[in-house]
Amino acid sequence: MAKSKPLISVVDDDESMREALRGLMKSLGYTAEAFASAEEFLSSRQVPLTSCLIADVQMPGMTGFELHRHLMASGTTIPTILITAYPDERMRERALEDGVVCYLSKPFNESDLLGCIHSSPVPKPIAYRWTGLPLPPEIRPRRSTSLAALARASGA
Repeated sequence: MAKSKPLISVVDDDESMREALRGLMKSLGYTAEAFASAEEFLSSRQVPLTSCLIADVQMPGMTGFELHRHLMASGTTIPTILITAYPDERMRERALEDGVVCYLSKPFNESDLLGCIHSSPVPKPIAYRWTGLPLPPEIRPRRSTSLAALARASGA
């Protein structure tokens, strides 16, 4: 029986960022799903299948930090990476103390995000095992290694 690819769930209200991250995760060999809100993610069937969660901190309704805390309180432990356009050192410290894997400030590059994913207990896709070196050309996103450029290239 073939192993299934690990699922990375992306929760971000910014469509261009959400789709850029989903595309990047797929290009790296993961299964990826994208959600416009924490509530949409929580009501999906993907929660128990998610190997890693990437969530924006600032979203309407439930924030990424509140989503992480809700999951933990309900007994659902998913390695979580929080991303934000509005970095706050106190929020970062609280998030890391609460078990968030990484807290990244936008814009960030794919190597920072990959470092976060691969430092957590997320299974690595068979197609790619991170060594800390730059991505091989055959699995690099075609348009750019910058997530901001990926978002612009997606047309959103």
